[in-house]
Amino acid sequence: MAEVLPLVEARLTTALGEPDARAAVTFLGTDRIEVLRFHEDLQGENVVRYATLGMSVHPMTDPTAMVADPVRGPRAELVLSVRAGLAETDKVLRALAVLAASPQVEGLVVTPGASLDVGDPLWPGAPFTSVLVGEPGGLVEDLELDEPLDPVRFLPLLPMTPNEAAWKRVHGAGALQERWLANGADLRDPHRKSVPLD
Repeated sequence: MAEVLPLVEARLTTALGEPDARAAVTFLGTDRIEVLRFHEDLQGENVVRYATLGMSVHPMTDPTAMVADPVRGPRAELVLSVRAGLAETDKVLRALAVLAASPQVEGLVVTPGASLDVGDPLWPGAPFTSVLVGEPGGLVEDLELDEPLDPVRFLPLLPMTPNEAAWKRVHGAGALQERWLANGADLRDPHRKSVPLD
């Protein structure tokens, strides 16, 4: 199913421009995951976006299923956006590759509203060890594939502080996103503090 990847990369470059860097990570027993880096100037604000390439080769399958369907099932890639030049965010590459490999390694089905935890800061000094999976379709449109394959969805990752992640477990993803909105949280700030959660 590797022929999916050129289509995925083409969709990413159509939406985000040409990548200015790429790195590959391979974990034992998994396919290679690449992470592409894109720079974008948004009204004078330099934003760097990291997108995985390789997660969508296989559909994600329910770990409780007796037999994994090699064709049907949701497919996704992950996209993280942060303000450039404020932190060593390029070190996030390994964490992103770990998250992208988790469906193969752990049988995870990554869906909007889910929390993904890497257990360590996303980059050196980051106040985040986990991310909230956002809704697809905003930044990069879904990529339709030929039947019977499911479309590839490009899922934005929103970094969460440990307090926000704990609060989200109790109150849900929607409530946390409302808190972010109400407090004007800049989710692209690599040094962002937790929003008030009282």
